[in-house]
Amino acid sequence: MTSCERLFVYGTLRSQGSNHDLMSGAVLLGPWRTIAAFRMEDLGAYPGVFRQGKTAISGEVYGIGRRLLRRLDQLEDYPRTYTRERIGTGYGVAWIYLYRKRHVYPHMVVRSGDWIEHAQRKRSTS
Repeated sequence: MTSCERLFVYGTLRSQGSNHDLMSGAVLLGPWRTIAAFRMEDLGAYPGVFRQGKTAISGEVYGIGRRLLRRLDQLEDYPRTYTRERIGTGYGVAWIYLYRKRHVYPHMVVRSGDWIEHAQRKRSTS
């Protein structure tokens, strides 16, 4: 696979996430933590990240092909549910999926910015 794009993943697509098998063919460039300019919310089975906030988000940066990016766009219901923006990472500029729907009721904020840690903690207390 020739990686043409970089993608920062922070939720179910991460190496320990429930949808990581969809990243087949992607090349892990490494872990990354964003600047503290986001907010992560627990939407149930997955997180939503918003541009406004003061939290650094933990995740991984991958090199991916355009075909995989299109498949992930379908998973993320881009551009209706999620939008894509570019952010700087230690591996170059990468896409990030940002949640775009406004809520009817508030969701739990994931203050750590780490979905995997948060999801593991949720499972151990339920």
